[in-house]
Amino acid sequence: MDYPLNEEMLDNLLADPGSDLIEMMKRLPGDIMILGINGKMGLTMGRLAVNAIRTAGCSKQVIGVSRFSDPEGRRKLEEWGIRTIACDLLDRNAVVELPQVPNVIFMAGRKFGTDGAEDLTWAMNVLAPAYVGEHFKESRIVAFSTGCVYPLTSAETGGCTEAVTPEPVGDYSQSCLGRERIFSYCSRTYGTRVLLFRLNYAIDLRYGVLHDIAEQVWNNRPVNNTVGHFNVIWQGDANRYALRALEYAGSPAVPLNITGPETIPVEYIAEKFGELMERPVSYTGTPGDKCYLNNAAKAFSLFGYPRMSLEKMIEMQAEWFKNGGRSLGKPTHFEVNNGKF
Repeated sequence: MDYPLNEEMLDNLLADPGSDLIEMMKRLPGDIMILGINGKMGLTMGRLAVNAIRTAGCSKQVIGVSRFSDPEGRRKLEEWGIRTIACDLLDRNAVVELPQVPNVIFMAGRKFGTDGAEDLTWAMNVLAPAYVGEHFKESRIVAFSTGCVYPLTSAETGGCTEAVTPEPVGDYSQSCLGRERIFSYCSRTYGTRVLLFRLNYAIDLRYGVLHDIAEQVWNNRPVNNTVGHFNVIWQGDANRYALRALEYAGSPAVPLNITGPETIPVEYIAEKFGELMERPVSYTGTPGDKCYLNNAAKAFSLFGYPRMSLEKMIEMQAEWFKNGGRSLGKPTHFEVNNGKF
């Protein structure tokens, strides 16, 4: 297969819409606003949406909202044809000035750095959704959440389905359930169509669980196998699912697990990277069977299986390191199972 050799090639691959998303854009009425667009996934989602709309021959507008603390991200978005609006979602007066649109993707949130600044995490993950849910009560909303709202489970279970009652561990996961509860309240109170997008974990060669394990192997550091299994999904597939999920938002709010089909052993992945990178592999930590694992069978029934296979992601990740590919320097901390991020 052809591997992305640089960031331009990688971004092009992540922004390939596929026929299903193109057809959906023909059906979906109105513009799309992405809140929190300047994050790891938001930039490529914006470009993916624009590519799908243009290929479909539609006249929809994509609007990206963020504080834009990184001006380079804003420059890229505008270059791709996305209208940008600077807004702090914790400023209620600023939120009410945002234009009304029929379709909203809520990606804003806070995770890392929660330990020691729990109040800010709760504000970003609960207060901001309250402002957004009230202002966009007439819109369809896909609200990004996490599989971390579920209880820790073992690989033998096959992962938590949407029928499992949330039991979040720690402030971050609890605040994410709080975000879901706020959007669910808005859905019941105003009739807002909402989908709760419970994702874990998205993969971009510059960050992600595969990146973290590959980086440890490449640099001859022991791989942490405290959490023995995980799920992943290619970021391009996750973003494609998020946009398509607009058609499945409902009232009451609809939970939907998003991840890949495999329950993946950490040691299996580490050994594969050791083989592909010609590096010895060692481990640290005490292997455990309590993990954050999702069962995304419902999503597959709606959208089909991910287009990017686990095998291809592993191969691309190994080549990325071997060719000196850039890292975002944002570890996932997938090995954390005590809720302290």
